[in-house]
Amino acid sequence: MSKLDEIVSLCKRRGFIFPGSEVYGGFAGTWDFGPLGVILKKKIMDEWWKFFVENRDDMYGVDAAILMNPLVWKASGHTATFADPLVECKECKSRFRADKIADGINESVSSEEFWNLHVKCPVCGKENWGPIRKFNMMFSTHVGAVLPDDDAELSEKSVAYLRPETAQGIFVNYKNVVDTFYPTIPFGLAQQGKAFRNEISPRDFILRDRECSQMEIEYFVKPSEWEVSFEMLRGLQHEFLENVMGLNASSIHEFEVAPEDRAHYSERTIDFMFDYPNGSEELMGLAYRTDFDLANIARESGKSMEYRDKNTGETYVPHVIEPSIGVERLFLAVLTNAYFEDEVDGASRVVLKLPENLAPYRFCVSPLLKNKPELVEKAQEVYQILRSRYGNVTWDDSGNIGKRYRKQDEIGTPKCVVIDFDTLNDNSVTVRDRDDTSQVRVLISEL
Repeated sequence: MSKLDEIVSLCKRRGFIFPGSEVYGGFAGTWDFGPLGVILKKKIMDEWWKFFVENRDDMYGVDAAILMNPLVWKASGHTATFADPLVECKECKSRFRADKIADGINESVSSEEFWNLHVKCPVCGKENWGPIRKFNMMFSTHVGAVLPDDDAELSEKSVAYLRPETAQGIFVNYKNVVDTFYPTIPFGLAQQGKAFRNEISPRDFILRDRECSQMEIEYFVKPSEWEVSFEMLRGLQHEFLENVMGLNASSIHEFEVAPEDRAHYSERTIDFMFDYPNGSEELMGLAYRTDFDLANIARESGKSMEYRDKNTGETYVPHVIEPSIGVERLFLAVLTNAYFEDEVDGASRVVLKLPENLAPYRFCVSPLLKNKPELVEKAQEVYQILRSRYGNVTWDDSGNIGKRYRKQDEIGTPKCVVIDFDTLNDNSVTVRDRDDTSQVRVLISEL
C-alpha cells in the first residue's frame, strides 16, 4: 500500500476525512471533513489568517458572496478561457484531461500533438482518441424563478456561476475598501472561502477535487514597485509553510512558470511545489497579475479604479501580487509531512507528528483504570483544569493504556496525561510524549 493510501486509510479510520455522500455510494471529487478533520482544517486556516492578516498592519479581510454577477467572470476572462483540454476515448467513452494522462504537454496541447504521443486509454488500454475539446470548468446555475426549460432568452439571463476562485470577490470590493478605509499603498485584501471547479477527472484524494477552500491575498502596489512586494511575499510564503505549518524545507521547491504556461492574467508566476506521496504537485502560487483585473473592471463597469496617493497626490491603477493556496492541498501536505511509521517495543505504530499549533488535541487525559472511581474522579478534575486552560483537550478511557497511546499517536496528540494511584498521594501525573514515547512525572500544577 502506498503512503497516500495509508494516509487515506488513516483519515477514514480516525475521523479526519470521509468520502462525500458515502452512504449513497459517494460523489466523485467531493470529500467530507469529520470531527478531527474539521479541527485541523480550522487551525490551518486560523494560522494563515493570523500570520498574513492579524499580525500585519497592511492587510484587510473581506468575505464576498459565492454567487456573483456573471459580468464578473466575463471581465476576468473566466467565461472565455477557464478551460481544460478534454479528450474522449472512442472505444470506452471515458473522458480525461489530456495533459494529465500524457507526459511533456501542457494545457494548450493540440489534438495532433496529443495523438502523436500514442497515449493508451487508462481504462480500456486502446489508442483511439477523439479531438481535444476545451471544457469550461465553471459550475453554472440559474438564479431566480426562471427555469432552464423556460423561454431561452430569459433562461440565458438567469445564468450564474459558482465562483471558481475567491480572487474576484476581492477585486470587486477593492473600491469599497479604498473608499471606506483609504489604506496606504501597498496594502492587501485577504479572503478565505469555498471555490468550485468542475474537474474532468478529480483524483489523488483531496489534491484535486470539485469543491475546495481557498486562501488568497490580492496585494495592491504601485506599478513601478511590484518587484519589491513580490519578493517580500515570496519570503513570507516560505516562512509560513516552514515555520508555521512545520513543513520540511527540503520538500518545498520553487518553480518559475514559463510564459506559455502562465494563467492569462499573469506576467510572472512562481509555483511552490511540494513532494506529495504521488509526486511533486503545486501547493501554493505567487502571481504578478499587473492591473489586469482592475483595468477589466473599469472597462466593464465604467467606474474608475484609480488610487490617489496620500503623499504625492499621484493617481494610478494599482498593480497586484497574488499569494494563493488551496486549504485541502495544504491539509494534505501537513499530513504527508507528519505521517510516520516506526517501531516501539517491538511493535509497529503509525504516528502523526503534527506541530502542537496544528494538532487537533494538545492533551489526552486518561485514568489508568476506568473501573476505579477514585482514579476517574481525579482524572476528570485534571481534564477540566487542562480544558479550561488550553481548550483542545480530549478524554479517553477505552481499552488498555497501550491502545490509548496508539490511538492518540495516530491522531497526532502531542502529550498523554495519565492519572494513576500515585496521583492520589502526591498530585503528580505521568506525561507521555508522542514522538519519542518518553514518560515523565509532573505535578498537576505544572502541566
